[in-house]
Amino acid sequence: MEEQGKQERREDIFSKVVRAGKRTYFFDVKATRANQYYLTITESKRRFDTEQGKFFYEKHKIFLYQEDFEKFSEGLQTAIHFIETGEKPVEEIAEEVSTAKTNESVDVSFEDLGKEESTSDK
Repeated sequence: MEEQGKQERREDIFSKVVRAGKRTYFFDVKATRANQYYLTITESKRRFDTEQGKFFYEKHKIFLYQEDFEKFSEGLQTAIHFIETGEKPVEEIAEEVSTAKTNESVDVSFEDLGKEESTSDK
C-alpha cells in the first residue's frame, strides 16, 4: 500500500522532452500531497565511463514551485535577452551606478581639516 502511494505521488501530470544537441531536458509537472503543482527541470547528458567501459547518464534536477514561476520566468527571459542582444536591463544598469557611487571613497586626512577655514580667514 505504501509503495502504491509513492508511485501515485511521483506520477507525472504532464511531461515535455526537449532534445538539444548532446543534452536532453525534461520538463515534468508533478503534484504535492496537497495537490499543488510544481515543475521539475532535469538536464540529462550521456557520458562514457572509461573505467567500466559503459555509457551512463549524468542528471541535474531543479524543482520549481508555483509561487516562484513568475520571478523565475522573468529572470530567465532577462538572461536570454542579454545573451541574444548584449543589452543589460535598465534596472541592472541603475543598480551598477548606485553600487559604484556607494563604493566611491574620499581620501580625507585629519591634517587637512580646518585648512580651508584658516586660508579663507585671510
